Amino acid sequence: MQIPDFQVKETSEPTLANVVSQLATENQFREPVYKQWCEEIRETPRFHRKQWEFVYTLQALRQHGMLSKGIRGVGFGVGSEPLPAVMANYGCSIVATEINIERANEKGWVKGRDVESQLAFLNDRGICDERSFKSLVEYKDVDMNDIPSNLRGFDFVWSCCSLEHVGSMDLAIDFILNSLECLKPGGIAVHTTEYNIHTLLPTVTKGSTVFFQKRHIHRLAQRLVEEGHHVTLNLHKGNGKLDRHYDFPPYSEEKHLKLIVSKQGKFFVATSLGLLIKKKS
Repeated sequence: MQIPDFQVKETSEPTLANVVSQLATENQFREPVYKQWCEEIRETPRFHRKQWEFVYTLQALRQHGMLSKGIRGVGFGVGSEPLPAVMANYGCSIVATEINIERANEKGWVKGRDVESQLAFLNDRGICDERSFKSLVEYKDVDMNDIPSNLRGFDFVWSCCSLEHVGSMDLAIDFILNSLECLKPGGIAVHTTEYNIHTLLPTVTKGSTVFFQKRHIHRLAQRLVEEGHHVTLNLHKGNGKLDRHYDFPPYSEEKHLKLIVSKQGKFFVATSLGLLIKKKS
């Protein structure tokens, strides 16, 4: 039996109206839904790829009916993000995970927190009422390279800008595949990560931060499809003015879609990639 290929849609720019696995592009920031999600996370809209990652994740989950009462989700490397509070505000039961607090403090991902204060910090914007948040959100220490076997049966999983920090590209891919084990059949995985837009220049595949390229994502997508999962790619880089603007250190908080990166003696342009995967039924 012939294994089907993954779907590729790159003749037009990606949109938030129809989320697939896609890059952050200027026009997505101009869609009405972008402003709506910024209001829900209590942020002013700005052209910043890290804010886009939050919006992309929430929109992908809503598109697949994952933001409603009784739905269960687990997040990895949650750090200080507002997503658990938004999800709880919709009635989702959430397990928010991060590498153990001591190591997270050492790496600067959280600052001066213990487990109790980390959980409270995830709702510090007052997105969800305190009673509902405490009843719906649980915090656990979890190493993304060693997902415990008791994290199973979830409707969705997510991670924002964390899988690129697990040590190598091979480990990052392993994490993506292992995260699907947490899902029910037909469940949804949404992950965002770093993406090197150059196809021929060298990239970083080992170390504190790795950067995927098109070839890595195509190989990952083919493997997912071969295992029976569903993924559609749109790696169109965008046609807007800001899609051609390369930010450089010290990075801007307002015009930060693509940035010049210098890592391990290599120079390239990076942006954010969102991955949307539906587990086989």
